Amino acid sequence: MAPLPDGFSYAEWNATYNALSFGIAAMGSATIFFWLQLPNVTKNYRTALTITGIVTLIATYHYIRIFNSWSEAFTVASKDGGDYTVQLTGAPFNDGYRYVDWLLTVPLLLIELILVMKLPQAETVNLSWKLGLASALMVALGYPGEIQEDLSVRWFWWCLSMIPFCYVVFTLAVGLAEATSKQPSPAAASLASAARYLTVLSWCTYPFVYMVKSVGLAGPAATMYEQVGYSLADVLAKAVFGVLIWAIAAEKSAVEESGKLLPK
Repeated sequence: MAPLPDGFSYAEWNATYNALSFGIAAMGSATIFFWLQLPNVTKNYRTALTITGIVTLIATYHYIRIFNSWSEAFTVASKDGGDYTVQLTGAPFNDGYRYVDWLLTVPLLLIELILVMKLPQAETVNLSWKLGLASALMVALGYPGEIQEDLSVRWFWWCLSMIPFCYVVFTLAVGLAEATSKQPSPAAASLASAARYLTVLSWCTYPFVYMVKSVGLAGPAATMYEQVGYSLADVLAKAVFGVLIWAIAAEKSAVEESGKLLPK
């Protein structure tokens, strides 16, 4: 990663600090919630809910590492009761943790959605492999551009990563529409549809945040917008998305349990 720019204001430093802290709290609490809910869903959906918790657990770990790296990269102090000043310590800020996180969690996010929809086994395996590999390729292609300062190089890798990105988004928005309509209740179908579109919506924020430095914005402000933008998008794509996965699992479990209680 390129060295951090100098000249951060306290507000810019603090906004990033708080966004990363928010990420830790959101991902950590979501992990606890998802795993506590495991006994409340039927066996068919426990794997999906377990993976949901694994996703937010991985994210919690990496947000702690990013938060610590951010804190170690700066010295923040007030002299003689004046305003806080922010200075670089010379320690590197390792934002590569984000890409390690995404390489692990993004394929899992798609797999948990496929599992909770309870498609035929062959279709589940096929979609999991296709979407999992495409999403991992998307992340891998994005990283070389993220660590470049040359705008033409950043745009080149952005364009490459958008190829698998568009494939995944199209599959979620269009390819899974029929499967969504076949859910066992209108509530489950509505929740599954919301989960698909939340994924599309949250994913679409990442390319725009990536482009912050590609459109000529530089310095501390660009770094702040990037860190805050990625943090908010992650919470939406993982913690909030996970709540929808839990809601789908709970609704479908209730439908299945009520079916078993009907007189034969």
